[in-house]
Amino acid sequence: MQVQLNNLFDLKANFKNHVLWIELHNPESRNAITTNMIDSLCRILKEADQDKEVRVIVLSGHGKAFSAGGDIKAMKNQTGMFAGNSSELKDRYYFGIQRIPRTMEEISKPVIAMVNGPAVGAGCDLSMMCDIRIGSPQSKFSESFTKMGLVPGDGGTFFLTRAIGYSKAMDMFLTGRIYQGKEALEAGLLNYYSETDEDLMKLTEEVANRVVEMAPIATTMTKKAMRASYLHDHLMALDLLSAYQGITQRTHDHFEAVDAFLEKRKPYFEAR
Repeated sequence: MQVQLNNLFDLKANFKNHVLWIELHNPESRNAITTNMIDSLCRILKEADQDKEVRVIVLSGHGKAFSAGGDIKAMKNQTGMFAGNSSELKDRYYFGIQRIPRTMEEISKPVIAMVNGPAVGAGCDLSMMCDIRIGSPQSKFSESFTKMGLVPGDGGTFFLTRAIGYSKAMDMFLTGRIYQGKEALEAGLLNYYSETDEDLMKLTEEVANRVVEMAPIATTMTKKAMRASYLHDHLMALDLLSAYQGITQRTHDHFEAVDAFLEKRKPYFEAR
């Protein structure tokens, strides 16, 4: 694997069976997003996207929280990413935390959020940027921006709407409503739900391994097509899909899948 797992700040990472596990690690403020975290996360995501050994990325939080979003103390003291006047803050957002959604939209590897606790504000938005979300009774989602007199500057209006629809997203933003556990599953904030917190890791591993077993090139191209289909009209989507289909139908993995199906065995994919 070519991804550098060292020199990470406010993050921890490990790699196993084609799955890159990334943990937001800022214990002092429940994994609030920091400038160092932004730098490390964007770097490791880009490296993982170019590494053929990495087929799935799992994002989680340290301890009992996924991410508290913005650091309230830094907001109060107007330090770090919250320093400066309105014009300076605009630039800090564009060149700072907004690098995360741009990176998440650029990469083609599937990203799973293991929401092991509260995902608040920008933490909620980060989970919505992921392709699949897995939670438990302790998973909690809140768009707390209006409570703090703010707007979701990291792109939450786009990502939450894509995940759960316009009406539910509007309700979360305007009321500050909190969804937890099974209610989050029913609202569409979660794709999978573990009945116990203890089994959350096991369920996440099962889902990640299921994605790993799929043909890697087809998986990444399907993700790209899904994103493009959401942003553009159906004619553009059809044109892109015909091109991607032409590519995938001549890959080694496609012929391996066909042979495995006919021979009634499990396929062995090589991402070529």
